[in-house]
Amino acid sequence: MTLCYQIGDTYCVVMTQRISHWVDGRQTAGTSGRTSPVYNPATGVRTADVELAGAGEVDIAVATAVTAAKDWRHASLSQRAGVLFTFRQLLHERTDELSAIVTAEHGKTLPDAAGEIARGLENVEFAAGVPQLLKGGFSEQVSTGVDVYSIRQPLGVVAGITPFNFPVMVPLWMCANAIACGNAFILKPSEKDPSASLFLAQMWKDAGLPDGVFTVVQGDKEAVDALLTDADVAAVSFVGSTPIARYIYETGTAHGKRVQALGGAKNHALVLPDADVEMAADSIVSAAYGSAGERCMALSVAVAVGDVADPLVEALAARLPKLKVGDGTHPDTDIGPLITAEHRDKVAGYIGAGADAGATLVVDGRRGDLPPGGFFLGTTLLDHVTPEMTVYTDEIFGPVLCVVRADTYEEGLALINSNRYANGTAIFTRDGGAARQFQFDVEVGMVGINVPVPVPVAYYSFGGWKASLFGDSHMYGAEGMSFYTRGKVVTSRWPDPATSAVDLGFPRTR
Repeated sequence: MTLCYQIGDTYCVVMTQRISHWVDGRQTAGTSGRTSPVYNPATGVRTADVELAGAGEVDIAVATAVTAAKDWRHASLSQRAGVLFTFRQLLHERTDELSAIVTAEHGKTLPDAAGEIARGLENVEFAAGVPQLLKGGFSEQVSTGVDVYSIRQPLGVVAGITPFNFPVMVPLWMCANAIACGNAFILKPSEKDPSASLFLAQMWKDAGLPDGVFTVVQGDKEAVDALLTDADVAAVSFVGSTPIARYIYETGTAHGKRVQALGGAKNHALVLPDADVEMAADSIVSAAYGSAGERCMALSVAVAVGDVADPLVEALAARLPKLKVGDGTHPDTDIGPLITAEHRDKVAGYIGAGADAGATLVVDGRRGDLPPGGFFLGTTLLDHVTPEMTVYTDEIFGPVLCVVRADTYEEGLALINSNRYANGTAIFTRDGGAARQFQFDVEVGMVGINVPVPVPVAYYSFGGWKASLFGDSHMYGAEGMSFYTRGKVVTSRWPDPATSAVDLGFPRTR
């Protein structure tokens, strides 16, 4: 059986009710007998079941990838770049169709889904420059007749474990770089919105990528553990919550793997008294409530310094009634549903806990005219939040914005720096000196100056500090290329055989 999702009057997306794996260049039915339900969050209707791989199925997928990696590493840099350029074009042409798939299973609006794909496409474009990115160094005549040069070579088979909130962008942060570097890549997507992974797999095949170089293993913890412990998987990339990131890092490294594991966040916006309040409010609302707050770079805390607090809260509250909550396929929807009913209820519980702890509930997202059937929650604004409240300490991952009041810049900065998360932050000010001081002082991995969501462009790298990152490598960009390769240094000498002699002294360069 199939299901058809009509988007306007122009096209529909057909998805099978049984979502399977992608191994050796084709969809492959599971054998474990285990599945997990997939829902349309806007309707609450169960639309599919996704296969959950067992350890044996993961072993088969890895073995196939090992064989493919041996051939793919011999592909020329020009050949790899050609595949990436073709994939980039297909991704551009099929954005509407892929956006509809994302919206049907995640719930985010169609423009938001298209924006996610566009940011992933940027990384594909970056990785297509692999002939330049993998250039090594060369030093001639380091000693008499001796040259030294450095090269970077692929690891072999690498894996990516990705979250539900960006089912296209985050996989593209990983696989584009990994494949460009000559590796075979295994994707374990979220079981909550798995169909985009198969769409990406088909596009890689259509772009000319050899079978087995891109693999999709659907699954849950059993599949994750199998990847983390398989001796043939050389590296693992992960984006998700901090507890899971820590587990991924500790388990993967214990089994000799290179691991980059990006965890949770509690991103602050520091609003100084001289800030343009209207601009700051526009930016903070956009960053706090976009994609229903289900972003690791969402601004979930506004730190209002001094007498800017009251006008800022007033400006924020004035904007929220104008945001329409509804089905992401509707053109007038601003905020779609949350991913599951359980997560919606969890977020609603945080709202109640914040009010009970003494925060001022300026706007209550549990109230109002919410659409029936789906996993909807309106926008919430809490004022007078204090650092010991759970709405402040925990990553809520929903449409909830907390306002914390600080008397001075120093107090606000100390609040940010004392938080266990350090993913992203932003400052809103007209004072260039204050902004520069903030970027120097703040202990956070990604900083925005009057920019609410400071996700770096593809030729920089993404990642936080503290409990937001496990490992020493950030995602994509130059650090991503380094993560998926290992360095080798070659010392070369072509002497005249007539001059050859035994010399037991330590080699010298002068």
